[in-house]
Amino acid sequence: MSNHSCHHNAAKPDYLLRGSMVLVALFYLLSLSAYQESLPVWLTTLSHSVYQLVNTIWWGMLIGILMIAVLAKIPREFIVSILGTQRGLRGIIRATAAGVLLDLCSHGILMVGAKLYERGASIGQVMAFLIASPWNSFSLTLILIALIGLPWTLAFIALSMMIAIIVGCLFDVLVAREVLPSNPTQVTLPEDFQFWQAARSGLSELTITSSYIKTTLLNGLKDSRMVVRWILFGVLLAGLVQTLLSPEQLSTYFGPTIAGLGLTVLVATVIEVCSEGSTPIAADLLNRANAPGNSFAFLMTGVSTDYTEIMVIKETTTSWKTALFLPLLTIPQVLFISWLINL
Repeated sequence: MSNHSCHHNAAKPDYLLRGSMVLVALFYLLSLSAYQESLPVWLTTLSHSVYQLVNTIWWGMLIGILMIAVLAKIPREFIVSILGTQRGLRGIIRATAAGVLLDLCSHGILMVGAKLYERGASIGQVMAFLIASPWNSFSLTLILIALIGLPWTLAFIALSMMIAIIVGCLFDVLVAREVLPSNPTQVTLPEDFQFWQAARSGLSELTITSSYIKTTLLNGLKDSRMVVRWILFGVLLAGLVQTLLSPEQLSTYFGPTIAGLGLTVLVATVIEVCSEGSTPIAADLLNRANAPGNSFAFLMTGVSTDYTEIMVIKETTTSWKTALFLPLLTIPQVLFISWLINL
């Protein structure tokens, strides 16, 4: 899931972050208030929902911020090296793994994906990278574990990686058959670049001081704002869903049926929410609507139907056909797997 405001102008106040933070704090405190019984029913339900969600995900957010701080210190050359320059299945698998490991919001991933294409990654690698990335970041994985449990989280990750690999291979086949244009450039890394040698050299030169730790943590907190912003916004959305729809209504409209799955995909396509904001809603579909397939579809569909992602791919590859083949190849797989999960 993503939103065109995922990256904001640093010169402007981040009203979405501030507003979400204030509202979450307000509802959280209201749930602890001694006057809660005098509040309207809807406000009591909303505040209690926010209270439960915050208590569930706070530790995942904290560890995620720490991971963002650490990942920010890793040079980009290492990421390109991990992605690899191989074509075929091996290159697709490495691109998928790199997408899962990289901890960025959807538009951060888009920028990295576009840069990888410019450096010569195959379109199959780029697509696998993008499909595997948006909600598979380390911080969101921790939050998803807290919300839906480890077994479902691991299942969702494995299935999304499988779809990424299949779609990546299909794109490379289409390029080989000249249905889609190939990437005119090749991946370039310094000829003398050796991953482990560079890693050892970097670690030997690293001096950890209290000032270094403080700066790293502050940068991590700063860089995590785009993630925290959408997580808090997602908490509010999930709270509203729990307030407006009872478990019975949620099961009726978004339950594990063909109609419920179709409505879920439609909503995921229409609602432009960053991947961090979609996670609490997806958890609600699993926990309250008892529709794990719909939960998976909600997480995956936005990756393939997001207009911003399609436009960036079009601009990067200068091909409308390449951009439109992303939903064409991905959505049928997501629907089929989601239907099987619901069964």
